[in-house]
Amino acid sequence: MTLTVKFIGALRHASGKTKLIFNCKSEILTVKELILKLSEETPQLKSSLIDQQTDGSFKTNALILVNDREISVLNGIETKLSEGDEIVFVPVVHGG
Repeated sequence: MTLTVKFIGALRHASGKTKLIFNCKSEILTVKELILKLSEETPQLKSSLIDQQTDGSFKTNALILVNDREISVLNGIETKLSEGDEIVFVPVVHGG
C-alpha cells in the first residue's frame, strides 16, 4: 500500500520533510499504526505526534486529515487507510 503523508508547520521541521511517500506491506493500516511506524522511522516526530498516557494508550498532538477529512468525523485514530490515501498532519498549538 502506498500513502502520501504531508507535514505542516513545526511537523515539517521535526520530520525534515514536507511530503513523503509511505510504502507499507500491510493491506490494512490504521492512522494509529501509521503514527507508530512514522515515530519509529523518524524518532524526532514521536513527541510531536504522540502524547503518551499513563495507561499505555496515547493521544495525538496533531490535527490529522485523511483525504481532506478530519479523522474525528471518521473513526478517529482507528480510521483505516487505503491505497493512495493522503494523510496530512497539522500541529496543534496550545496556549494558556
